[in-house]
Amino acid sequence: MRLKGKTALIAGAARNIGKATALTFAREGANLVLVAKSSRDELNAVAEECKSLGVQALPLLADVGLPQEVERIVQAGLERFGYIDTLVSVAAIRPHKPFWEISIDEWHRVFEVNLHSTFYLAKALAPTMMKSGKGGSVVALGGMASLTGQPIRAHVVASKTGLYGLIKSLALELGPYNVRANLIAVGFIDTKRLNPEWYASEQNNIPYNAADMEATPLRRAGTPQEVANVALLLASDQSSFVTGDRIVCAGGRYM
Repeated sequence: MRLKGKTALIAGAARNIGKATALTFAREGANLVLVAKSSRDELNAVAEECKSLGVQALPLLADVGLPQEVERIVQAGLERFGYIDTLVSVAAIRPHKPFWEISIDEWHRVFEVNLHSTFYLAKALAPTMMKSGKGGSVVALGGMASLTGQPIRAHVVASKTGLYGLIKSLALELGPYNVRANLIAVGFIDTKRLNPEWYASEQNNIPYNAADMEATPLRRAGTPQEVANVALLLASDQSSFVTGDRIVCAGGRYM
């Protein structure tokens, strides 16, 4: 088991990539602090499934865009497990709106969830990781928005671009303590979209069309499990000399 003896906090664990990551980590032996904003039933179901794989799982509801909420869940996780040496920051929002229609409140909210949450989580967990002597790993989900400009989502692109900058800085500052930080930039992933208001510009809420797939060398969308596999690599000792980097999990689309 590649994560035996590790404890991971996964923010955004109730569905899609976060859920796949939680189950993958559980199969590999990690105890888990599972966080979602409001999906209590879904989160509890994920936690129970993880427990059935022989690990401990603590489900917690929190808005990770708020620092006081992050402090609460980190403290609860540390009280339960004693240490947390792995952070996977999946939580994000991706509203689609022309630049000139984005309100000030919407701009700040996107940054709270997509960028500030990883800062809050890493800041709360870093002291424990640094002092443990065991090191640690920070993994953030960046998306293609962390690599390229995109129309009708300026706030998302700006927040995810900033996220990669944060990850590089964390890698530099935490490296001497054997704490690594990396980013996964995902492309088209076949996920359940439960916020249709985010995608009003997409006809019939169909996320990927034939042209999208034609622009992807593998000619298909990825799966949450394929992203979870990359997160497992970055969380495990198999990537022990990888930090400050990003892995593009996009079927070759970035080319």
